[in-house]
Amino acid sequence: MNLKYTTWASAALMALEILLMTGRQMQAQPMATRQVPGVSAHRGAMPGLPENTLASFKAALAMGVDYIEIDVRTSQDGKLFILHDGNLDRTTTGSGPLKAKTAAELRLLSAGKGADEAYRQEKIPTLDEVCRLLSDWNKTHRKKASLYVDCKEVAPAPLLATLEKYALAGTSVFYGSDDYLAALREQRPVARIMPGLTSEADIEAKVARLKPYAFDVKWQALTPSLIKRLHDQHIRVFSDALDYFETGEQYRSAARNGIDVIQTDYVQRVKEALKEQ
Repeated sequence: MNLKYTTWASAALMALEILLMTGRQMQAQPMATRQVPGVSAHRGAMPGLPENTLASFKAALAMGVDYIEIDVRTSQDGKLFILHDGNLDRTTTGSGPLKAKTAAELRLLSAGKGADEAYRQEKIPTLDEVCRLLSDWNKTHRKKASLYVDCKEVAPAPLLATLEKYALAGTSVFYGSDDYLAALREQRPVARIMPGLTSEADIEAKVARLKPYAFDVKWQALTPSLIKRLHDQHIRVFSDALDYFETGEQYRSAARNGIDVIQTDYVQRVKEALKEQ
């Protein structure tokens, strides 16, 4: 046999073995090896902009977030709107429960209460409007974003129908009570559900019942061992770095521990802190 061919063949086989070994090692790596956590914009979470409005969502998308978090509620006549509080008083020019108003009544209100004059014309957005915004963004930008859906007061069927209409149901993450998420899973078995987790003692029961895509872990409960335990079960870890935990060192510590997504009111602050990792 030709010596050059033999040498070449041996080298090729060695390269193939190294490639296969590297592939096996990569597959065996835990989820915690993610280098930079994703960022979720809490209610749009852009300083100076009214929360849960199209203006804040557009600004968050321009910042390159991985998720925009929305709170979904249902009007008196069954239309889906985005509002955190059950009552309109804090963030809009209306008063009383959102669920007691019709869609037409809600559309007359400003969602820019207390904001700069430039944002006083912002309306309470519908879920349709938010989905259309995100769908259009993803079609025209390399950096894609997904929805983090806080299911406040909304039945699973109309929620899923709207998301499916815009091809967003598959990438959305759904947060809610365990009972609600179980009901949602019945309608969409592959839904990425994310129950809350405040104690490590609850993991086994919640995993057995819900088989979650992720857990929303209380920030104070985050530890390297907890994150590893969840990653070993291929469960992602989200957490809210809100209020007292919105500091660079808190973000970096969570990143070192392997968190998958940090939810924040300060997107730029998180991104700058993680650059220092």
